[in-house]
Amino acid sequence: MKYFIEVWGCAMNEHDAETLGGLIEKKGFTKADSYSEAQLIVLHTCCIRAKAEDKVIGRIGALSKIKTKRPEMIIAVGGCMTQQEEVAKYIEKRFKKVDIIYGTHNLNEFDKMLTTVLEDKNQVKNISNADEMIIWENMPIKRNDELKAYVNIIYGCNNFCSYCIVPYVRGREKSREISFIVDEVKVLLSKGFKEITLLGQNVNSYGHDFKDGTNFSLLLKELDKLGDYRLRFMSSHPRDFDFELIDTINDTKNVCHQIHLPLQSGSDRIIKEMNRGYTKKHYLALTEYIYKVMPDATISTDIIVGFPGETESDFQDTLDVVENVGYDQAYMFMYSIREGTRAAKMDNQVPEDIKKERFHRLLKLQNKKSLERNKEMLGKTYELLVEGLGEKARLTGRTRGNKVINFTGDINLKGKLVKVKVTDYNTWSLYGELIGD
Repeated sequence: MKYFIEVWGCAMNEHDAETLGGLIEKKGFTKADSYSEAQLIVLHTCCIRAKAEDKVIGRIGALSKIKTKRPEMIIAVGGCMTQQEEVAKYIEKRFKKVDIIYGTHNLNEFDKMLTTVLEDKNQVKNISNADEMIIWENMPIKRNDELKAYVNIIYGCNNFCSYCIVPYVRGREKSREISFIVDEVKVLLSKGFKEITLLGQNVNSYGHDFKDGTNFSLLLKELDKLGDYRLRFMSSHPRDFDFELIDTINDTKNVCHQIHLPLQSGSDRIIKEMNRGYTKKHYLALTEYIYKVMPDATISTDIIVGFPGETESDFQDTLDVVENVGYDQAYMFMYSIREGTRAAKMDNQVPEDIKKERFHRLLKLQNKKSLERNKEMLGKTYELLVEGLGEKARLTGRTRGNKVINFTGDINLKGKLVKVKVTDYNTWSLYGELIGD
C-alpha cells in the first residue's frame, strides 16, 4: 500500500510530515508520487490564515467524492487546523469519509490510529490539549531531502502576537534537551547530510524554560563542535534577538550568516498593538550590528500590511525600515482577519483597497532592494552547496547566505561544495560560472 502527504504552512509542518512519513512506513506503506496511486492520503494542515483552512476543506470534499468510488482509501486530516476544537468537530460531523482526525500533539500516535482504522474500519479522532504536549524523542523520520535536514529544538510559542493563532494550537514553549539535539545532528552528519536547519516558532527563546542559563547561543556553540557543515535556523523574534547571539554567529565556523528577522511593522504604535515587544529603534540597532560584524550577512523578513488601525504614517515607518535595512528578501502579506485572535475583534480594520495599494508600494520598494542586493554580488565568487538541476537544466546551489545561484556544470557535482563567480543577476535570480574543477 502507498501513502501521500500534502502539507500546508511552515517548515515546522514540513518536518511534522517527515515524522508522519516515518510512522506510516513502519506500517509497511511506501511513498506515492500523487493522490491517484495512494491508498492513504494525509492532509497536514495550517491555520495561520483562514484561506488556508478553506483550501483544506475544499480538498477534503474532493477526496470524499473520490472515496465514494474507492472505499478502501483512507483519509487522514490533522495538524494545526484540527487542533482547534470547533474545526475538528466540524470535520468529524460534515465529512463522514474522513477516517483519522489528529491534533498537532498526536503525531506520535499516528501509527496506532492507522492500525485501528485498518482493523476496525472506524473513524478515529485523537486531539490532545495544546498545553499537554509531550516531547517524544527518537521518533522515526522519513527525510524528504538527502542533503538538507530539519531539526526541531523548541516547540510551541509564548508570544501571543495579537494577529496570530499559533500559541493556541502549538501550546507553550518547550525546549528539547541539548543532548538529544546534539545526538540527532551527529546521526544526520554521519549519514552524509551537509546542511542542518534548526526549527522553532521562536528559536531565540530556546532554553528559557529550563531556567538554568541554557540559551540559544550555548546550543549553537555546542553544535558548532560537531564537524564541518552548514547550520541555519528559523525563525527568530527581534525581542529575543540580542548582540550576544550575533557575536556567537560571527564566532562560529558552521552557522551561516543568514538571518530571518520578522519585522511585521516599522511603526512603534502598530508593533505595540501587535504585542511584539520591541521598537523600531531596537530593530534597526540589531540589523546595524549584524551588518557591522558580518558585512556578508543576508537578512530577510516578514511584513504585514494593513494591520487594524494602520495609518499612512505607520506605513511610512515600515517603508523607512525596508529602505534602511535593505532586505535580501521579504515575505509580505496583507492583513486578513484570523478568528480567535485579539486583532480580529479590533474595530478599525483597514479597507481592502488601501491594503492593496500599500502592498504594491511595499512590493515595488522591496523588489528594488532585492535587485540592489543581487547587483552587489556581481563579479564576486561564492561557495555553493550544489542541490541539483534548476532552471533551464542548469545546476543550482545556495551560498551560505542562502542565495540561489544557477550555473552550468555536471550533475555529479550534486552534494558538493564548489566555487562559483556571479556573472549575471535580476531581481529574483543569480547566474554564475564554475571556478576550477
